[in-house]
Amino acid sequence: MDSLPKQLKGLIGPSILNADLSKLADESRRLLDAGADYLHLDVMDGHFVPNLTIGHPVIKCLRKNIPKVYFDAHMMVAKPEQWIEEMAGAGVNQYTFHIESTPTENVPNIIRKIKEADMKVGIGIKPKTDINVISEFINDIDVVLIMTVEPGFGGQKFMGDMMEKIRWLRKTYPQLLHIEVDGGVNMKTINDCAEAGANMIVSGSALIESKQPNKDMEQMRQLIDESLKSKKFNIQLTNDQHCSH
Repeated sequence: MDSLPKQLKGLIGPSILNADLSKLADESRRLLDAGADYLHLDVMDGHFVPNLTIGHPVIKCLRKNIPKVYFDAHMMVAKPEQWIEEMAGAGVNQYTFHIESTPTENVPNIIRKIKEADMKVGIGIKPKTDINVISEFINDIDVVLIMTVEPGFGGQKFMGDMMEKIRWLRKTYPQLLHIEVDGGVNMKTINDCAEAGANMIVSGSALIESKQPNKDMEQMRQLIDESLKSKKFNIQLTNDQHCSH
């Protein structure tokens, strides 16, 4: 996948945060060969979250080795506007920044700059953040990312009560096609995500450590698609809304 689909469907994006970073390209290819739809790249600056991970130079090298995969950069950074051009130049397809990382009045300008850089726009929401804060931006973005752990570290326990945010988004904003969930998603918690109406699934440790990632991803995707179909969430974009900038 090198762009977001225009129909509502299950998409599985492994997080490579807990992969062997000395073999990042090989690990990424292994997951893609196993059926991953996209790669979720966790970018942390040590300020917005107390951890430090990869940046645009690493992503640029990864893009050279994997030219045709959709890169979803999860920007857990204190100044999201600072890295837009660099991430676009590194080959990022989707730039997902956190609503908590910047004053509300800055958000429209950040969205505009991301679009001008020819990337899709995602907004992330931390567990303690009221979902209503993104209401005014829904029609200008492509993806809402619901965090089901506190951002910053992998391997945390899944917060099931965050599913209510997803249900609310699906009910309130039928024009919002892609809802992503990230944090503690595994073969046990995927059912909650599917039932709530999420369609973009980020899974880190569960897929990195799995002995059968191909079967796990296929099962995750199937559960998502079955739930979306049964709940009649099969809306489609009109006039390429959210998918062309």
